Amino acid sequence: MAEHTIPVDLFNPGQVFACLGFLEAADILLGDAEGGFDWRNEGDVRFHLGANGDENPFEVILQFLKNADVKAMAPARSERRAEKWKIPTLVLGEGEPFPFPNPPSPATLPALLVAPCGSILLDYWGDATERDNVKFWAGAAGYPGAALAADALELSREGIDAAMDDPFQFSAPQSSSFRFDWRRDYIPIDTGFSPNVHAEVRMVGFPLVELLAAIGLSHSRPQRLNKLDYRYGVGGADGDDLLDPILLRAVLGCAPLPIPQRRFRMQLGWPGQENQARCILDVTEETIP
Repeated sequence: MAEHTIPVDLFNPGQVFACLGFLEAADILLGDAEGGFDWRNEGDVRFHLGANGDENPFEVILQFLKNADVKAMAPARSERRAEKWKIPTLVLGEGEPFPFPNPPSPATLPALLVAPCGSILLDYWGDATERDNVKFWAGAAGYPGAALAADALELSREGIDAAMDDPFQFSAPQSSSFRFDWRRDYIPIDTGFSPNVHAEVRMVGFPLVELLAAIGLSHSRPQRLNKLDYRYGVGGADGDDLLDPILLRAVLGCAPLPIPQRRFRMQLGWPGQENQARCILDVTEETIP
């Protein structure tokens, strides 16, 4: 098993979710993935990741993203398509499993990341179970999640090789996103103006964080308190004691497990019309009882 680490800001929910994304992707592409957050040095908090093979698992996953294409996926007999946004749509055959009921629009069709070495499904935003779907984005004219994923991939491809050691600092001009990395977001009334009406202003985002955070919510969710209030947790480990994915998934949702944990609370706001898109405004650490 190969193990490597990257820096992470625990007060950035998108980066925490993205660490889970690396873990989920490593489990799919390499197998037997384990991980954990190491905060013994507060000046250099790290996420540890181990998986089968001799290669650096972070590099394997980033190379996968560099070579991946995006397809939307629709259930059998569905009329939902994403070709309007230049995203090919894979329509499943009769009896092939689909993660949730046929969505009411193409906006929430699952996205399939496909590369020569495998594929990874993004579908958290259509979750129809009792779990919160953590869908912070609301695209103009129903802009699909698959298109947001494709945009993030295209913004990242040329910079991935240089981002191997610190992928969460890779940035690029980004007009729309899943709204997981709060370094890009704003509320116009608080900022004093809206960049949408100033063509010379280009918002800088963090597309690798956004994409990996979306993967990270495949099997885990932060704890929703209300629409504008969430809580998330991280599980501690050092290089000699990594944790199974099921434990880190549970801790993200603040399950009271007997392992080292830290817990954070994130406050959200409405950047536009209420009950549509949400953005993260503030994160504070909580004391665990």
